[in-house]
Amino acid sequence: MKKKITIAIDAMGGENAPKKNIEGLNFFLSKNKSNNDFIIHLYGDENVLKKEISKFNISNDLIKIVHTEAVVSDEESPLTAVKNSKNTSMWNSVKAQIEGGADISLSAGNTGVLLVISRMILKMMKDVSKPALAGLWPSKKGMSVVLDLGANIECDDKNLVDFSEMGAALYKSIFPNQKPYVSLLNIGSEEIKGTEMLKKAYLKLKDLSNENNFLFNGYIEGNELMDGNSNVIVTDGFTGNIALKTAEGTAKFLVDNLKKSLSENIFSKFSLIFSYFSLKKFKSKIDPRKYNGAIFLGLNGPVVKSHGSTDSIGFYHSIDLCYKIIKGNLMGQIRNNLNHLDARE
Repeated sequence: MKKKITIAIDAMGGENAPKKNIEGLNFFLSKNKSNNDFIIHLYGDENVLKKEISKFNISNDLIKIVHTEAVVSDEESPLTAVKNSKNTSMWNSVKAQIEGGADISLSAGNTGVLLVISRMILKMMKDVSKPALAGLWPSKKGMSVVLDLGANIECDDKNLVDFSEMGAALYKSIFPNQKPYVSLLNIGSEEIKGTEMLKKAYLKLKDLSNENNFLFNGYIEGNELMDGNSNVIVTDGFTGNIALKTAEGTAKFLVDNLKKSLSENIFSKFSLIFSYFSLKKFKSKIDPRKYNGAIFLGLNGPVVKSHGSTDSIGFYHSIDLCYKIIKGNLMGQIRNNLNHLDARE
């Protein structure tokens, strides 16, 4: 009998937890329970979780509650929290990959603490020196993987090559029928532009490019991120985090101003009637909840970080992301790509 996918969830992490976490889980179960190929392990206060679960028609065959006494606070620093975290829902959900048979861990709790805990428990993969935080971005042609989004302020060319291999593996696990096209984020598309680190990474990726692992598309500028010609965008964590926050701010600016413009007077309100479905489609396209879930790559097991302030729909999408990347054999894809790197050294 084939082993079921096991997703370990820190049910107490994030704002409005565990209410929104259980609501999100209910959405996921309602869409996927007929698949019969997964089980969810929920880590948190058993009494509180049972109270929330009782609000929905959730089968006991699909979930297992693992009682934990404490919760990691959003205000704690990583070093302080780690000292007191060994009986928390976050710690135990990650540890489940070592001791509880889980394939992947998910939390909406403190990002810094989650990264430190994950690295302590799961350790780094062989020959990978730094983990990367990868996320999904919408594009004109579908979806792209962008990394690093803030785990590493400084990177060298080897880190960028590692990120490229792991990002391509992540893309293949989520979209198995599509090819990963990798680009390095830079201030220009010409080979002579950029730092020495970028130029070294460019040459290595150009040499590594092949049909089986990824195709290298060279440099990409910030205004091309959403074009979709490259679906794996690689950069250091400092630049990646700024790009992410800029994109989020721009999307919010567009939606807020569009709402304002369409409610200014009776004529604009009247025009809203005729453009309702187009506007609804536009809003859905840039809805950040659909892209909720950043993935720690480079560890001996996948960990997904849900945005702490997302709602139940956003948390549903992060659970769905966990399910997809395990079905797509993420860790096997990463190991294969890293072997591809070893073969060229």
